[in-house]
Amino acid sequence: MKAREGIRAGSFEANFDGLVGPTHNYAGLAHGNVASQANKRRPANPRDAALQGLEKMRRVAALGVAQAVLPPQRRPDLQWLRKLGFSGTDAEVITKAAKADPVLLAAGYSASAMWTANAATVSPSADSADGKVHFTPANLSSQIHRSVEPPHTSALLKRLFPGPAFAHHDPLPPGRQFGDEGAANHIRLAGSHGDPGLQIFVYGHEGLSTGGRVTRRFLPRQSLEASKAVARLHGLDPDRVLFVAQNPAAIDAGVFHNDVISVGNGNVLFCHEAAFQDQAAALKRIRARYAALGSGTLRVIEVKSREVSLPASVSTYLFNSQLLSLPDGGMLLLAAEECREHPAARKYLEALPGRGLGVTAVEFTDLRQSMRNGGGPACLRLRVALRAKEWAAVPAGVKMDEALYVRLKAWVMKHYRDRLMPADLADTSLLKESRIAMDALDRILGLGS
Repeated sequence: MKAREGIRAGSFEANFDGLVGPTHNYAGLAHGNVASQANKRRPANPRDAALQGLEKMRRVAALGVAQAVLPPQRRPDLQWLRKLGFSGTDAEVITKAAKADPVLLAAGYSASAMWTANAATVSPSADSADGKVHFTPANLSSQIHRSVEPPHTSALLKRLFPGPAFAHHDPLPPGRQFGDEGAANHIRLAGSHGDPGLQIFVYGHEGLSTGGRVTRRFLPRQSLEASKAVARLHGLDPDRVLFVAQNPAAIDAGVFHNDVISVGNGNVLFCHEAAFQDQAAALKRIRARYAALGSGTLRVIEVKSREVSLPASVSTYLFNSQLLSLPDGGMLLLAAEECREHPAARKYLEALPGRGLGVTAVEFTDLRQSMRNGGGPACLRLRVALRAKEWAAVPAGVKMDEALYVRLKAWVMKHYRDRLMPADLADTSLLKESRIAMDALDRILGLGS
């Protein structure tokens, strides 16, 4: 693995991966997430989940890409459970919630903050009017277990990105009209990470519209109003912002976030032909706006249904792959192991580097524990384009290198269970185990309690 000092100077993209927490389980809380529902109440392995995520971080850092760790949120969130009327000692709160409403207990215990693509929307200093990196934590109001996260996310981002180079905004007001799911519905395209870019906000519905539903099976999560509000808060140039609607058929197929069906990096947009509403018109708008940047030619890699079907795209999380700009100028597509095991997805990816479309290499990573809960490689990371001086402001203790990887692996092996069922959340000893683990992690990362 390359040392932290090996990150090149200038502007680059840093990946901040969520470290899977010790309460990772399959409670099936995420409506619209096909994998989450399919694996509901099955045994989870928190230890394997955390180790798999660490291996991915280690590999990205070894490629010379800036990589950092976002610690898990402390669970259970007892303050949240107390707000819902569960009182007494901490152990009594757990016992009462387990008896009265196991779903609420599961929400309070949820480790879903591991999917940091939903943590916030980020705009780099190259795009904002005030020259700062802007963060707006997602309100995640569409799902009860995720709506617990925003206050903790907001506090963590302020600790990780301190000082005058960064601007931190409050989450948007809760409610369906301003439903905001963060960077999972946001794409930034640019000639390089330091150039002014085109920011594409992908939305599922118009929250203030009086029209009928656009989907039949699942409710959309991201609203147009939320996307517009974030763009305003970040001081973005309207000429370098696009709002594009998701394809309702894709949402009904399980594309609860846009990053399940498309991903962009640099001058490459990788998407399924069913990603956007009126796709031909949407891609025409994207190409025209990108051309106006003067950053060269946009390469659109549009996968047809005859090549990889929409259901296969959802089950393999093909488009939830990470697109990584490498120090040598190449671009790596890092896909889930499920893509290698699916004949159509594997065939497509094996041929991709030879097509001259910007992707020069493909690798696979095993994230089965996350995948079974509906999160692939891209779900686990928050992308932050930074200048060297901005990266220098990030606490050194969270920046991935071999020494940190070794310490975190040992920490996981010591503190994590290798089996956890939703019913086990009623075990008050899990509360104690989780607290001990998180106290030890605070000392490793040097972030304080």
